[in-house]
Amino acid sequence: MTDDLKVSATKAGLNGKGLRIGIVQSRFNPSIGSALVSGCIDELNRAAVASNDIVLFTVPGALEISLILSELSESGGFDGLIALGCVIRGETYHFEVVCNESARAITEIQQHFRIPIANAILTTENEEQAVSRARIKGKEAAQVVLEMIQIQQRIHQLPKSMSA
Repeated sequence: MTDDLKVSATKAGLNGKGLRIGIVQSRFNPSIGSALVSGCIDELNRAAVASNDIVLFTVPGALEISLILSELSESGGFDGLIALGCVIRGETYHFEVVCNESARAITEIQQHFRIPIANAILTTENEEQAVSRARIKGKEAAQVVLEMIQIQQRIHQLPKSMSA
């Protein structure tokens, strides 16, 4: 799937002006991580998120992403967060552990702190799959976090009798 086939954040009506976004990226599989980050930041900028309102943190691997997401969530300084990384299946059960535990932790953090977190930790069978998906998944992660922030903002603007 090429980037041309996806709607941009601006065409989808997503406006990130004034939003502060934290990104946590795994250093494992660095070329894939770079493509994820590039696609993500390009899309955030396209949606009017200022470059100085995007903060990028790198961690060793996918399992370490959740700790930094938790710290950023607890800080209260971000409107939304994005997890970027890539786990490629190997010959051991470790693939399943990393995939399942990283996804579980991200979901728990999101629910606990009530902050939108886009999970773009790719889980693929091989490097070719990861390469073909990386840039578009980075872009999609930006769109997801912006959309979730907007939905959450709409809910918070509802009269108390409607949101209960």
